Amino acid sequence: MTTTLLLITLLVKLGVAAAVASALARSRTFQRLLFAERRGPPQTIALLAFFLVPLTLGVWVRTTVPNFLAADISFETVMLLGLLIGPGSAILGGTVLSLPALVHHEYLALPFYATLGLAAGVLGWVVEREEIWEFTPFVDLSLYRWIRRNLRKPRIDRQFLMLFLIVVLEIAREWISSAYPNRLFALHAASWGLRILVWLSPAVTVGVALKVWNALRLELKLEEQRRLLLEARLDALQRQINPHFLFNTLNSIASLVRTKPELAREMTVKLANILRALLRDHDSHVPLSQELKFTDDYLDIEVVRFGPEKLRVEKDIDPQTMEVLVPSILLQPLIENSIKHGLEPRIHGGTVTVRSRMQGNRVLIEVADDGVGIQGRQGSKLPRTGNGVGMNNVRERLDVLYGRDARFTVVSNPGRGTLVSIEIPAKLLRGQE
Repeated sequence: MTTTLLLITLLVKLGVAAAVASALARSRTFQRLLFAERRGPPQTIALLAFFLVPLTLGVWVRTTVPNFLAADISFETVMLLGLLIGPGSAILGGTVLSLPALVHHEYLALPFYATLGLAAGVLGWVVEREEIWEFTPFVDLSLYRWIRRNLRKPRIDRQFLMLFLIVVLEIAREWISSAYPNRLFALHAASWGLRILVWLSPAVTVGVALKVWNALRLELKLEEQRRLLLEARLDALQRQINPHFLFNTLNSIASLVRTKPELAREMTVKLANILRALLRDHDSHVPLSQELKFTDDYLDIEVVRFGPEKLRVEKDIDPQTMEVLVPSILLQPLIENSIKHGLEPRIHGGTVTVRSRMQGNRVLIEVADDGVGIQGRQGSKLPRTGNGVGMNNVRERLDVLYGRDARFTVVSNPGRGTLVSIEIPAKLLRGQE
């Protein structure tokens, strides 16, 4: 093989490895299988299929297309299978990859790749998983730093161990191929400089594939951390409830125990329902019907506290919206805000109105009151910062869950009341679509 053809083959091999690794990384199924903490036999076989189907085809192309030797990266594939999956999968993968070579009379391919799979699998057991993902053939070449580091704290440099074993195994392949021509495929070079490049090529190819997948792994880990952070943030937000409401409710129950024990018992049950809903683990979304049931318990308690003559509740609910999924504990903070800041300051109280209706593929939910309104906001929409913990709580949750797909507006007229409108995509409960 000429020097030019050999160099081109080595470069194309790197390109093939990078292209295959990138193509596989785009598959969600491959990502799930590759980064799974535990895999059963069906998952392992599916993961092997992702590797072996395209790369066995590459071996076949190498045996049938003249001078297209770069398509065969079976050595590197078996190394990856051993490092990432285990010796059994690597031996099976080496066996499958050697089949096109056996048809081409390369009879040593099967025993060599089976042995290579066993060696790679043992290496995968010895080296920690994080060090495998961080593998690079460009190890610290400073002999002084290497000696100094190991004199202070002697240890096995597993990165160097991986590089050393991959190179030794490639040298063994070349030697067997030279001793038994046409019985095992390997690249051969005349000069020592090119031979060293050939020996290092599998390590670089393995490193390229690991770098591509490790970048994806780190990105998925960051996404998972962001998801967990958002879940924790949402959980903290949706569990908030005004402590004054609890104290006032308990005081009301205490005052009713002697005079109206049945009503006190009813309020206790409703308060227990509210606390149970706040404290239990639940989904971030619930049907609007369930959310309204939660707010009914809250409103029933408030009506008892303030009296039916001072707090009136009206509802205008579109039946089509009852099974639409909405963020859990969405309405209670808004209703509490209307009662506390809108109706409570009024001597004669007022009315809280809850409305919902469909608008195409979106749902509009409104909470209105005819209370004192927000001073200084005559007929205007409030800025996104808003007033009150309840409104900011709801706004922040909508931002987290929907981003720009959610609309949250507050319109207030001093002395006439406040209207809070929420518009979100209408996603129906599964089974109701």
